[in-house]
Amino acid sequence: MTTVTEKMKPKSKSAMSPLTLVYSGMFAALMMIGANITAFVPFLVVGGVPITLQTFFAILAGLILGSRRGALAMTVYMFIGLAGAPVFARFSGGFGSIISPTFGFILSFILVAFITGKIVEKNSKLYGYIIAAVVGMVVNYIIGTNWMYYAYKLWAAAPDAFTYKVAWLWMMPPLPKDIVLAVLAGIFGHRMYKVLKVRR
Repeated sequence: MTTVTEKMKPKSKSAMSPLTLVYSGMFAALMMIGANITAFVPFLVVGGVPITLQTFFAILAGLILGSRRGALAMTVYMFIGLAGAPVFARFSGGFGSIISPTFGFILSFILVAFITGKIVEKNSKLYGYIIAAVVGMVVNYIIGTNWMYYAYKLWAAAPDAFTYKVAWLWMMPPLPKDIVLAVLAGIFGHRMYKVLKVRR
């Protein structure tokens, strides 16, 4: 029998509304699209790293859904790919993706969404969103590039004359695009959060 005290207890803040679950699924789907949106342009692959819109959508997930739900959406995306669905870049997928030199970028998306979400939960101003987006992009680059370097050095066949500096040089072509997209994600995320009114 429900007591008066139990009725007066506030609902758990961790409870997810059906709409939030829909948003989480939506961002997982956007990641699948963003991973292969440039697949028809082969020259947009530099050093084995495809230029995609994944970072943009991972940042948006954190900005709009918040830290926990944004990270959840990215985790769902990662496990869908590991389960075998061809949702990673160049329509790849499967558990073997873990040993791919670029898997670090996929893994980083969870932390990207979490960190960007945490920042805007504390600062909901427009500049806070832009800062959060840029920080998220930096996190993506640091984790992804370091994973790629050590993957090539430890278990993948490293190209000739491959060094830590070369690994970062490979990341220079997509960098301007990701900086611009990060700023746009901050502006867009700030506007969309007000429109969608997602409960964090």
